[in-house]
Amino acid sequence: MLKESLKSLFTRDLNKLKSEIEQYQKEENLWIVDKGIANSAGNLCLHLVGNLNTFIGAELGKTGYVRNRELEFSLKDVPRAELLVKVEDTIKAVNTTLDGLSEEDLSGDYPLVKIVAGGSSVGFMLVHLSIHLGYHLGQINYHRRLLDI
Repeated sequence: MLKESLKSLFTRDLNKLKSEIEQYQKEENLWIVDKGIANSAGNLCLHLVGNLNTFIGAELGKTGYVRNRELEFSLKDVPRAELLVKVEDTIKAVNTTLDGLSEEDLSGDYPLVKIVAGGSSVGFMLVHLSIHLGYHLGQINYHRRLLDI
């Protein structure tokens, strides 16, 4: 049951991420930082893609994804179409990985040692990653409504 719930939440929120990116009236506004907002929507999108492809795709799904976290925050002006493809590829990687997990796998230890405080199981880490996605998704929504003018 947890696995299906997580698949539903990740798919819903990653599709919402695509929607937020698509709703920017001006593509260049994806990259604005202003008024105490340290990260652009484009960089937050890259960060979410990198985060999920690392901690779900590479660690649990053995996809071979190699993360460059610094570039998630330093790259600029990645075309909107490329961001959308990255998000769509992330949806596929997350769902394929989750499909390959059993309910028993969810209660096992996450492969990396203590990434976040509070728990060490695969299920705990997946819940944490879903919350992390939602947190940054909210930031992107506010970024768009405040700075896409």
